[in-house]
Amino acid sequence: MAKITAAMVKELREKTGAGMMDCKKALTATDGDQEKAVDFLREKGIAKAEKKAGRIAAEGVVAVYRSDDGKVVSMVEVNCETDFVSATDNFHAVADKIAKQIADVDPKDLDDLNDSELDGKKVSDLVTETIASIGEKVAIRRFARYAVEDGQIASYIHMGGAIGVLVDLDGGDAQLGKDIAMQVAASNPDSIDSTGVSQEAIEREKEVARAKAIEEGKPEKILDRIVEGRIKKYYKEVCLVEQPFVKDDKKSVQDVLGNVKVRRFARFQLGEGIEKKQEDFAAEVAAQIK
Repeated sequence: MAKITAAMVKELREKTGAGMMDCKKALTATDGDQEKAVDFLREKGIAKAEKKAGRIAAEGVVAVYRSDDGKVVSMVEVNCETDFVSATDNFHAVADKIAKQIADVDPKDLDDLNDSELDGKKVSDLVTETIASIGEKVAIRRFARYAVEDGQIASYIHMGGAIGVLVDLDGGDAQLGKDIAMQVAASNPDSIDSTGVSQEAIEREKEVARAKAIEEGKPEKILDRIVEGRIKKYYKEVCLVEQPFVKDDKKSVQDVLGNVKVRRFARFQLGEGIEKKQEDFAAEVAAQIK
């Protein structure tokens, strides 16, 4: 049986990010073989990951990576369980690595991303090792990747990763790109213009507007005009180019854009749509005492 030294434990810990005791146990179990110990911890991390799979991970960060020439920009939402972990340098470093990986390999979906190789291991293994290291569920939730030959890709991160935005513009300068990205972050449009609004959504708005007008006792002969006015107002709420500009609400976004076109945009708000667990700490402590 090989003697397990502090230096060996330290080396394994630096390789894997696992705790000191876990590293010592792994080295003991593998007779001091570093590579086998890494595999041992990876297997242990998988076991931990399986136990944590049912937990709710609604915290985390939205990270953005931009290539040196600015022609490829990627954005990813990586979730964890607590805001404490989401604020750590280690967690941010993992999210940044994954964002760069998306830009480099152009995965077609999450499965493709998780199967891709990063630093000699699969991205899924990187996630597993992160779970083993921090002791929380970690999950890559979604990503976007924009690549252009002309124009510009603007990006914006709000509140250290609470909201992330990518905007693909066919022209303009960096300041315009930043302004439009901030607009998307603040106003959360559904589409670029009215052509992107589904007919189903329009019909629903029409029904609501007509029913409301009837409820208010409006004359039958003006109902169509009321509905038309409501749809115009609806477009100003959900269509990017028709929204009031956040820096000057006397202008529309289209006024600010001029001849520049928005080709596409993506907006990730951290944890949106994930039902967060409501903790009752008093009940939890009481249960533990019993």
